[in-house]
Amino acid sequence: MDAQDSEIKQTRRKRRLIINIIISLLLVGLGVTGLQLLSKMRKPPAEVKATERALKVEVQTVAFEDVDVPISGFGEVRALNSVMLAAEVAGRVVAVHPRLETGETVNSDELLFEIDSRNYASALAEATAAVGQWQATIARLKKQESLDRNRLQTLKRNQDLAQKEFERIKTLFEKNKLVTRTAMEQAERAYNQTVDQTDQMASAVALYPARIQEAQSSLASARARRRLAQTNLERCKVTAPFSGRIKMANIEPGQYVAPGQAVLTLADDSRLEIQVALDSQDARKWLSVEPAEGSWFGKVKPVPCKIYWVEDRTGPYWKGVLQRVVHYAADSRTLTVAVAVDNSGQGQNSGLPLVEGMFCEVVIAGKTIKKVAALPATAVTFDETVYLVKAGRLKTTPVSVARLQKETAYVDS
Repeated sequence: MDAQDSEIKQTRRKRRLIINIIISLLLVGLGVTGLQLLSKMRKPPAEVKATERALKVEVQTVAFEDVDVPISGFGEVRALNSVMLAAEVAGRVVAVHPRLETGETVNSDELLFEIDSRNYASALAEATAAVGQWQATIARLKKQESLDRNRLQTLKRNQDLAQKEFERIKTLFEKNKLVTRTAMEQAERAYNQTVDQTDQMASAVALYPARIQEAQSSLASARARRRLAQTNLERCKVTAPFSGRIKMANIEPGQYVAPGQAVLTLADDSRLEIQVALDSQDARKWLSVEPAEGSWFGKVKPVPCKIYWVEDRTGPYWKGVLQRVVHYAADSRTLTVAVAVDNSGQGQNSGLPLVEGMFCEVVIAGKTIKKVAALPATAVTFDETVYLVKAGRLKTTPVSVARLQKETAYVDS
């Protein structure tokens, strides 16, 4: 019974398989027949004649000419003269400028602050009195020297007379015995006294030049102390060495200051400078530098420069002049040059003035390239080729780029 059931199941599976195969064949046949019918119904497209499309390009006519090469760099504006002022004498501040605040401007020789000067005035009076005292001493010594020189002449005359008297009495005693020995000894004593007085006076007269020189040295010392006292008295009033802007102020009335204590900084905004770092290769090729003097760069040609504030690149510009080479940085291969700013008003007709601290782009006039054509940088490919128009067609042509300046490529052949 089991064998019969198994045979029946196998027969049924074979029938289903045959039916599936027949249905699949019918579906494939229907699909192929449908595709053939659809292909016969499709019409072939109309034949179009192939033509060359014209490209729309922007054409620029260029000519070879001499072009001045600008070199650009960036730098910060700084005041060329910036002085830190300090007290030169000690004391208490008794007065300050009414506008001694950061950002204010002061004129040259204006009083900035004043220190209590009473002690220094007393020192000056004392030094002046010492000078007068030594002047009187020198005058007295010179007068006394003149008097003592006259006395010396008198004493010498008395010495001569006493000597003659002694010799006369001695002759009378020794030859004629007309005088006593006591008289002779008295004459000798009188003569010795005149000699002693003369010698003492001669010694005193001989010392007068040294005493006068010593007094004159003391007078010079007293005068030096008087000058120092006068200078210290003048240092009690600190004035502005030039007209400028106050960058820092740290002083108030009543404050005690010591010598060397920095209390304010003054900057001269009329003389500005920008130190610009340039690529060393650009500087070597396009800057005009005189032959080196010793082991440093020679003088640079003072060419004109244009200065643009980076915050307003399209605005007005200031003028400047190339001044000198500042230093060479081996690590970055840059050459730093200094540009003096002409801050006389150019560029200030709109917006802010050019002031210390602004970061600017500086365009320096370089050397001249002979016979080059200026092309847009986008017209030159990375492998230095351009499209040249000939007979209405574009032709790829290799070129030699002498200088690539921002959006402009200068081609020399």
